[in-house]
Amino acid sequence: MVIKVFVATSSGSIAIRKKQQEVVGFLEANKIDFKELDIAGDEDNRKWMRENVPGEKKPQNGIPLPPQIFNEEQYCGDFDSFFSAKEENIIYSFLGLAPPPGSKVTKSSEEASSLPNGDVVGEVQSATEATEKAEESGENEAQKEDNQDSGTLAESPEKNTEEITEEGAEGEAEEEEAEKGEEEQGEEEDS
Repeated sequence: MVIKVFVATSSGSIAIRKKQQEVVGFLEANKIDFKELDIAGDEDNRKWMRENVPGEKKPQNGIPLPPQIFNEEQYCGDFDSFFSAKEENIIYSFLGLAPPPGSKVTKSSEEASSLPNGDVVGEVQSATEATEKAEESGENEAQKEDNQDSGTLAESPEKNTEEITEEGAEGEAEEEEAEKGEEEQGEEEDS
């Protein structure tokens, strides 16, 4: 099974180039076999991509923009669905691939039923719920830490200020006395 990524190598849109680069970079980094097919320089690739993107996935103008991802002939999705799958850690099911040995998978692809776009039923919801719970607990803990830190920080400058003020006041008083003593000695010598 080869993943096909349809790209436009001569796209004038920076957003499209960044999206294409992110998809290709991710696949390369994770050593997922794929084939990059240019729709800008090859009319056959452009025609095939446009014909094989499902109607509900086409934008209102009817022309799907790259990157578009397929597993052989099966449509996986566009950049937005790729990004969501990556964030939810279900990229292998999105691509219709078996996860590599040793990876953590909540449900095997045999137990769950796959959707036409490669998503696995039930996995998306549980991954989303887990993400939300983790974010909530992370936010709560971060708030607790901030409150503890701010309490500690609020106390410590006051203590430091008091110590510095007392020490500084004593030091200033000693300096003033020394200056007065020097002035008095200077006046006695002048007389």
